[in-house]
Amino acid sequence: MASERVLVDTGPLVALLADDDAEHDRCVEQSRTLAKPFLTTWLVLTEAAWLLRHKPEAIPNLLGLLENGLVVCVELDTSAVPAMSKLARKYADISPQLADLSLVYVANREQLPTVFTLDHRDFAIYRDQNGQPFRLVP
Repeated sequence: MASERVLVDTGPLVALLADDDAEHDRCVEQSRTLAKPFLTTWLVLTEAAWLLRHKPEAIPNLLGLLENGLVVCVELDTSAVPAMSKLARKYADISPQLADLSLVYVANREQLPTVFTLDHRDFAIYRDQNGQPFRLVP
């Protein structure tokens, strides 16, 4: 799996940057086994920044992941809107977050089967364009 491109969700980003997070060690270990750069969206980064807002160095460190090329933001433009709206309706029963929908959209568009997430509850339900579950790590 080390050469496969991986999408990263909010939870691991927060855990990697907050050494007092309960999942910090597990996410650090997992991140060492995965190919870099991790791919994500600005929606995910915004959610992570919000969760880390009380840690003075967290947002500069989050942006540092981008500056250092460890995380790459996949661009979304207005052409993503209809597909993400369709996903929101499809998964309405679990009240999906916009950041999650952006990752599912990118995973489908780029044919990326692996998501680095702590949100196994929702991501175990989401499916790729072929109806297959995503590979979730850790």
